[in-house]
Amino acid sequence: MVMQGEHIGLKLFVEGNDLENLEFFRYCGKHDFHLQKCTRCGLLRYPPSTGCPWCANLESEWVPVEPKGTVHSYEEVHHAIIPNFQEYLPYLTLLVDLDTQKGQPTEFEALRVTANLVTPEGRLAPPELVRQVGIGTRVRMVYLDVGEDFAIPQWTLDEEAEQPETPWRYPQE
Repeated sequence: MVMQGEHIGLKLFVEGNDLENLEFFRYCGKHDFHLQKCTRCGLLRYPPSTGCPWCANLESEWVPVEPKGTVHSYEEVHHAIIPNFQEYLPYLTLLVDLDTQKGQPTEFEALRVTANLVTPEGRLAPPELVRQVGIGTRVRMVYLDVGEDFAIPQWTLDEEAEQPETPWRYPQE
C-alpha cells in the first residue's frame, strides 16, 4: 500500500515497503503522535527506523507520546528553492526537543522532531508569527491533512504554555 497526498501543489507519498514510516504516518493520519519504543532498552526513537540506534535491537512497539516541546533550533527560510513555497516566505523550520525523554540516554540528548511552524489551523505561519518564535519557544504539534488518512505533523505555538519573554533569535541583517 502506498500512502499518497498533496501539499501546496506538491505530490507526497510513502512507499508501501517503507513499513516504519507507513505506520508513523498512519498514526499522524489519526492526529495521534506515536513513536517506536525499543523493547530491550526502553528508549524511544525518531525518525522511525528498523533498529534501535542505541542498542541495535530490531524489536519495538509503538507508544503514544505527548506532542509538545521546546524549540532547540530553527531555520528561517527567505529563498524558496521550491517555487510552491514562494508566497509563504519567510517561513520557519523548527527542530524541537520533545518533553518526553529529554536528557536521555545522556544529559545532552533529546528526541528532536523537525517540522514547519504553522498556524493552529495548519497553514504556514505568517511573518508576524515567524518573528515571535525562537530558541526556547514552547510549541505543540498540529496535523496537516494531505490525503486520505495521511497527515503531516507540524508545530504551532503552545498557547497554554509559559513562553520566554524574549526567545533567542539569530541576529537579523
